Amino acid sequence: MAAAARGLRTTRVSPVRGILFDSPLSRLGYLYATAVGLVWGFVWSTGRVQRRDGLFVFTGMPTWTFGRGGSCVGGCYLTAHNVSNDVLEHEAVHKQQWLRYGFLFPLLYFIAGRDPLKNRFEIEAGLEKGGYLR
Repeated sequence: MAAAARGLRTTRVSPVRGILFDSPLSRLGYLYATAVGLVWGFVWSTGRVQRRDGLFVFTGMPTWTFGRGGSCVGGCYLTAHNVSNDVLEHEAVHKQQWLRYGFLFPLLYFIAGRDPLKNRFEIEAGLEKGGYLR
């Protein structure tokens, strides 16, 4: 018996979303971004490099090598010294966003805007944990 006939809601996933989001293609984008983050981090990090909350965390980065208080690139978090538990929890959500959207994530993030209070990806990651709200 079809789900609709039983009174259950069905959700259609468009073929484009099925190919681009949560797919092998988005995973490839995540892996590529992680490779770029690893190279960038190892080249510029002067601090401790560690693995926390599923992220490669690079500290001691010059401030011009990342945005705001730190940047998540694939599975890497690049920062000078902003590594509180709350911030790492926030950045772990960005890692999941990279996994979901892959190569499209930088474009989608750009379209969402620089204002973190209106950027859907920052809101999803948690504005307070990201240090945007006090």
